[in-house]
Amino acid sequence: MNSRQRRGVILLVLSVLCAGGAFAGVLSVIRDVESKVGPETTAYKLKSNVPAYQALDAGQFEKISMPKRWLPSTAVTDLADVRGKIAVTPLRKGSLLQDDMIVERPALKPGQQEIAIMIDAATGVAGKINPGSKVNIYATFEGRSQRDDPVSKIIVAGAEVIDVGKLTALEPDQDDTRRLDKAVPITFALDTGDAQRVAYAESFATHVRLALVAPGGDDTVSPRDRTYTLDGDR
Repeated sequence: MNSRQRRGVILLVLSVLCAGGAFAGVLSVIRDVESKVGPETTAYKLKSNVPAYQALDAGQFEKISMPKRWLPSTAVTDLADVRGKIAVTPLRKGSLLQDDMIVERPALKPGQQEIAIMIDAATGVAGKINPGSKVNIYATFEGRSQRDDPVSKIIVAGAEVIDVGKLTALEPDQDDTRRLDKAVPITFALDTGDAQRVAYAESFATHVRLALVAPGGDDTVSPRDRTYTLDGDR
């Protein structure tokens, strides 16, 4: 082997060694990145804004992957966790879904039943009544005769709200004096007696309104305060 061939072999060996060193360096960088990032896991983010207290469903979320070590401990990794739950605050598009953003939808207790009625959006709800709220339900009735004054009654005290529907535009009924332009369906959890009272008021009262009870407040009403007529203030 002459000197030129020896130089060629040496250069070839050096090239192989350099390539091996570069490859080892790349592997080292990859291992270093993997050690810092770690394995990935599934998470979910909002595809659109979700109002507070709205029921949640799987179609509102987009599946993503992100490093497990960077995922908050409160992140939701299984959409089964949102079944039967509602948003506790307004959820923004693109936000990572976390379990402190959602709560269980209020459920019926033994002996209760759901009943929903339409409530005037302006005077009966005003955006402050949400699932879990407690309200007093007022109904105003016309006098039984032309000589009788109208009467306002608390038909249910401390009714529990379990759902608030979407604002709905109503077509006025020419035969119905209780005309509402816009109303919201409110669902209550009530026992049979109270459900009957609400159904009666929804059918025959000239107005049905809700009064929000302060959280933790006493929702009991004395018998003398359950009925009001104008004569009572004269």
